Amino acid sequence: MKRIILIAVAILMMTPALMAQKAEGGIKWLSIDELQVKMKEKPKRVYVDMYTDWCGWCKKMEATTFTNPDVIKYMNDNFYCVRFNAERKDVIYFMGKQYGFDPEKKMNSLAAMWIGPRVSYPTSVFMEQFYQSPMPVPGYQDVKGMELIVRFFNEVAAKNQAQWEAYQKAFKPSWASLDGPVTAPAGH
Repeated sequence: MKRIILIAVAILMMTPALMAQKAEGGIKWLSIDELQVKMKEKPKRVYVDMYTDWCGWCKKMEATTFTNPDVIKYMNDNFYCVRFNAERKDVIYFMGKQYGFDPEKKMNSLAAMWIGPRVSYPTSVFMEQFYQSPMPVPGYQDVKGMELIVRFFNEVAAKNQAQWEAYQKAFKPSWASLDGPVTAPAGH
């Protein structure tokens, strides 16, 4: 009995430290304001995770894909990353323009501009340096899918359908995934 109590106490004492370590070692998410400052200091490609508070697939992606050590390292090394609630109602200032909530589209106008006409959550938006050529990729990405997509957007200069198909066929995933089979999140 003493042994069980000691183990339980040890686990309880380690939990905050493990949580802090996970938080420090995660993807370095930036706000839109922080992104603009960083881009002026050192240009880099941009990744935007478009999500909503009610989206089950967004929550699954946050809990699985974005906690994978390989995803974290690659994203932090190669992209400025932003988590953006597409339905946020506050005003955002980006590149000298003001973006607010568009009630007709039921989303922030900056999100609408980046996602384009095909609205889906989550959507991964990739941009070249200085926010050039936003390319939305709709849908949940597991670790394997995320590796394929982020490597393509980071490693292939001109991105077109033929190059994507060739890249996909030749791609060999290398990141470990602890997810198991993809299943729909609760509530969907």
